[in-house]
Amino acid sequence: MSDLTIFQIAIDVAVRQRDSAQSSLALVARNRLFAQGQMDQLTNYASETESRWMASAQISANPELLKHHYQFMDRLRSAIDLQMSVLRGVDIQIGEAQKFLLSRQVRLRSLEVMLEKKQAAINAKRARRDQIQMDEFAALQHARKRMQYTHGETL
Repeated sequence: MSDLTIFQIAIDVAVRQRDSAQSSLALVARNRLFAQGQMDQLTNYASETESRWMASAQISANPELLKHHYQFMDRLRSAIDLQMSVLRGVDIQIGEAQKFLLSRQVRLRSLEVMLEKKQAAINAKRARRDQIQMDEFAALQHARKRMQYTHGETL
């Protein structure tokens, strides 16, 4: 197996790893959008509930109903706090996925650069070999012409 084939195989593996990292990042980003949607729903529901309560409390508010409302709002705030921690966790996952994707992109690019350098070295070696062959051919042609010229004068 040639060096170029080995590099190409390594690049193919690196491309698959990079693509997998991109897919993972996209999945985490979708999870973030979903978690943010849930957070938006919770906060909207909390503010709507508080607004409705304020409107109805101005008409009549008994202590038992007030107690239930505060308990409900405490549970709703707990759910919002829990969702905030979920969002922070997903944000951490996004950061890690971005770092991993970047590392895969750097690895892929470094392999591509190494392949380009190896290909350039092979091309330079081939060009030197071709130049040597051309020089030898030109020297042989020159020697033949000189021989012909030298033998032509002596005859």
